[in-house]
Amino acid sequence: MTAPRFQFEVHARSGKARAGTIRMRRGDIRTPAFMPVGTAATVKAMRASEVRAAGADIILGNTYHLMLRPTAERIHRLGGLHHFMGWERPILTDSGGYQVMSLSGLTKRTEEGVTFASHLDGSRHLMSPERSMEIQRLLGSDIVMAFDELVALPAPREAVQAAMERSMRWAARSRAAFDAGTDHAAGAALFGIQQGGLDERLRAESATALRAIGFDGYAIGGLAVGEGQKAMFGVLDYATDQLPAEAPRYLMGVGKPDDIVGAVCRGVDMFDCVLPTRSGRNGQAFTHDGPLNLRNAAHAEDLRPLDADCHCPVCHGPHATSRAYLHHLVKAGEMLGAMLMTQHNIGFYQQLMGDLRAAVAGGYLADFADRFLARYRGQRG
Repeated sequence: MTAPRFQFEVHARSGKARAGTIRMRRGDIRTPAFMPVGTAATVKAMRASEVRAAGADIILGNTYHLMLRPTAERIHRLGGLHHFMGWERPILTDSGGYQVMSLSGLTKRTEEGVTFASHLDGSRHLMSPERSMEIQRLLGSDIVMAFDELVALPAPREAVQAAMERSMRWAARSRAAFDAGTDHAAGAALFGIQQGGLDERLRAESATALRAIGFDGYAIGGLAVGEGQKAMFGVLDYATDQLPAEAPRYLMGVGKPDDIVGAVCRGVDMFDCVLPTRSGRNGQAFTHDGPLNLRNAAHAEDLRPLDADCHCPVCHGPHATSRAYLHHLVKAGEMLGAMLMTQHNIGFYQQLMGDLRAAVAGGYLADFADRFLARYRGQRG
């Protein structure tokens, strides 16, 4: 049988949480899923084979960065993003909206789109729903994100509402432009993005508009932008219920391990975040006992692994590495330190997702979450 273009199956529930599978032509994605971020066609400091060995079913690529360098057109000529970076499983590409508004120089927002200055050379570009869909088609993305407008929080309600309403108009244009790329659309999926800040009524309006347009999956956008975990969880308490139950729910840009556990309990199925790789490059390891700063002198003669309960190759097996050696590598600025720390962090996140899937399937998610969070928050390195 030919693999489906996109199919989401829920196998088990525990409260609001779901464990399931997204089936696509390039492979299945087990949910809840964490997508390592491959911003510039690479998950920094890791080979694609190592990312897959860690347990990742899907990675994220960045539309903004790839359109600027090496350009989506070049990647298309070279066989597409999967071939270019040696990753043959599903890839989700974000729309570029967040980076356009956070990394660029002066921007001008109009109904047409956002004109911005490249952070690389100052050159001017227009990102619109149609251009975003074109770039993601050229890259060969499996899951395409609609183009939206993001507002950093806190912000006046009027600004949040205006951005949400424009995002819904752009969502409809994204849908039309995606469908026009028939060859790509026949094998890819399109996700809409809910906006509305911390306002329940605006979130409901956004969800209603997205439902009317129709998408394969639905992202919860506009969070993890300065509002704090308590406020974010407050939104998730109702936002997941506003979105279609038959589709996967994706919380964009989140987050820390305790963020993910709390969001899964509130019904989120997919996540991405730069923290595992960025923290790894900066000497921070995530563990069951909380984050460890390997720059601290306390680790200089510590022969223990980063986390005795972690199954990654850095912590377990014939090539396990001590905290003392990692401390030395990090302090010396050796690139191997960034590589090993990142490999551990990606492995830790994927192990956490596997534990969450098992807890949902086994009906003990609440107990798992309580035990994980109590340990994670109880000690700091």
